[in-house]
Parts: sequence; C-alpha cells; structure tokens
Amino acid sequence: MRIGFLFNHDQVHQVAHSLPIALALARGGIDAEIVVATTNPRLSAEVIRLGQGLIGPSIRLAELGLKRRASRLARQALEAVLPATKLLVYGDNLDFFRDLDVLVVAEKTSLILKTRYGLKDLKIVHTRHGAGDRAIGFDAASARFDHVLVSGPKLRRRLVEEAGVDPATISVVGYPKFDLSLAPANLHPLIDDGRPVVLYNPHVSPHLSSWYAMGRQVLDWFVEHDDHHLIFAPHVMLFERPFVATIDRLRIDRPGRIEERYLRAPNIHIDLGSRACTTMAYTNRADVYVGDASSQVYEFLLRPRPCLFLNPHRLSWEEDPNFLHWTAGPVIQNAADLGVGLDLARNDHGPRHRRIQQALFDDSFDLTDEPSAIRAARAVAAFAGIAAPLLKPAAVLPMAAHG
Repeated sequence: MRIGFLFNHDQVHQVAHSLPIALALARGGIDAEIVVATTNPRLSAEVIRLGQGLIGPSIRLAELGLKRRASRLARQALEAVLPATKLLVYGDNLDFFRDLDVLVVAEKTSLILKTRYGLKDLKIVHTRHGAGDRAIGFDAASARFDHVLVSGPKLRRRLVEEAGVDPATISVVGYPKFDLSLAPANLHPLIDDGRPVVLYNPHVSPHLSSWYAMGRQVLDWFVEHDDHHLIFAPHVMLFERPFVATIDRLRIDRPGRIEERYLRAPNIHIDLGSRACTTMAYTNRADVYVGDASSQVYEFLLRPRPCLFLNPHRLSWEEDPNFLHWTAGPVIQNAADLGVGLDLARNDHGPRHRRIQQALFDDSFDLTDEPSAIRAARAVAAFAGIAAPLLKPAAVLPMAAHG
C-alpha cells in the first residue's frame, strides 16, 4: 500500500492543511509507504520545515517536475497568466501516480488524473484548504473525489446539499492546520504601542476581491490615519503573477504594483506572499480583520475580534450562504466609509457580532481535545482499509470555547 500526498501549487499555503495528516500517519504504525510529492523547491523546503524530522526517515519526498520539452515550452508561454506547471505536471508524471493506491490532495486539479488520464483505480482523498463560504468550494467537482475530509458540519452540510456528495464519503475531522498554528509561535514584531493593528486581507478573485476596485483607497486611508497599524497581507496568489485569471467566473485582471507611498509608510507592513502569510501569524496578531471573500477570516475567528467587510461590487449578499461570513461584522461599499466602519466593527463586536462569530466558528470547525491531524489520519487509514494501531480513537471531549 502506497499513500501519496501531493503539493502542487506556486505558493506554500496549502501545505499546512494536509501535511500534518501525513505526519500523523507516519507515527500511527500503519502498514503503508507514505510519499510526499512536491512540484517546486519552495514547496519542498516548506514540507521539510514543517516535517518534524520525519521527511526522509519515515516519509519519502518525491520532487516532480516537467519532463517533456512541450510541457516546458507551454509553461514559458502561459505561466504569466495561468498556472501552467500545476496543470502540466500530471501528464508528465503518470508513472508516479500509477504507483499510488491513495492520493491525498488539498485542491481539485488532481481530478484530471481520473477525467483525462484514465487513472480510475487511483483513490483520491480531498482535504480541502480552508473553511470558507465561496461557492466554488461546493461545486460538482467535489463529488468526484473518493473521500472528502472536512473541518466541520457547515462544510459537510453544503457538500451534501449543493454538490451532491454522498454523506458516506465525508469525514468530519477538524482542522489539521490548527495543530501547527496553535503551537507557540512568534507573532509579527510590529511595534506594540497601543495603536490598533488592522489586517487587510483581500482575496485574489477579480469578481470578489476588494483590491482591484478600492484596495489602494484602503491603503491611502491608513497612510493618512497613522493612529492605526496596518498589516497588508492579501491572498498569497494576488501578486504571484502579473495577471490574475479565475475559472469559477471567467475573469482576468491585473493587480498592479505597490506604490512607494505605501512602502514608506511607517505604520504599514506589507507582505505579498511570504511564509508568514500562511502561518496565521497575521491573523493571530491583528486586532481587527478587514477583508472580502478570503476563508482566512475563519482562522481569524479562532479568537473572536472585530471584523469589517468590503463590498465594492455591491453584491446582494444578505441571504447568500456564500457570504455567510459577512454576518460577522459590518459591511461597507466605499473606502470613504472605512473610519466609520472600523468604529462600528469595534463598538458592535461585544453586543452583537461576538455571538455570531462564535456560532460561525463552531459550525465551521468541529474541534475536540484530540488533534485534528490524528482524526484525519485515522479517517484516511480507514478509507484505505489499513490498520493504524497507534491511531485508535481516544475518549475525547469537544474543545472548550475559544477566545
């Protein structure tokens, strides 16, 4: 039995969602070989960094690349707009994937192994990579996986009702990323001088993100209001390429560049995609969250705090489950209302939004005293039909209320 974990992305933000499961399996006494496959040096370095010394001794690391000249030429032609490497790597490494019995992935592109390359016997487990509300997370592709691991009842419910996923193929396992992020860690060393720290975390998708329509106006506001600190840490893919193209709604846009006036502002910290964007360092550090469609808001709600949401597209969101997280704070449509919105977010948090945030978090994350990675590893082992003697269920209780 060979179980593979694939990390196939430009950035490292998906590693923490499924690597902890591989580590738990390696410690679980299973009768199987565990292989972690990466597709660029950045991912390999992150896997080794988070691997707790198990990469090599207990888990084999396989580094996959583009082998065919045609694939390399296609990458050169398309990479500025599309994730060409991510799509081409499957066809160039079919022998590797054929040797696996189970493949564990955090995103949906791996389904191409079944739909295009005919690997019908390969069982694919989807771990997802976040607990957000976007419709694309509950589309028909979710039903094509052999098994799905979800963080909480909200995701299970929507997968069954909207994507037609068989409930028997879903395991609720909590959130393995929290196993890593709850460990003691250094927060970002902003000056702790009593000024509130605001995190602005716009999404990458042009039809949902606030960045393209009003992002620079948001930064302008903080340049002029240095009684606040600002962490500008957008989705790690927003500035990864010169252009952003999305497939859920065919849109293309250009994120542009960050002007000097923002880079020089002493109260603004800008991070367009370092590792800190993926470790919860910023969601843990901030006093207020400002965003739009990113699932990171749910990680921020691990400790309930004021939230403010930006709706420059003037979407009708109130009864839309894809914007359920917008009930966690006030929603504004214009950057001119940012000051009023921040005051409202802080003033209404205790009497109104804290209770809503707690309910949203509990519906999104089924956490217990048992680490989520162990629960997920046990689910993978059970799906694969292999014994895991060191992963037997313990008597666990729901995690005490957070915050």
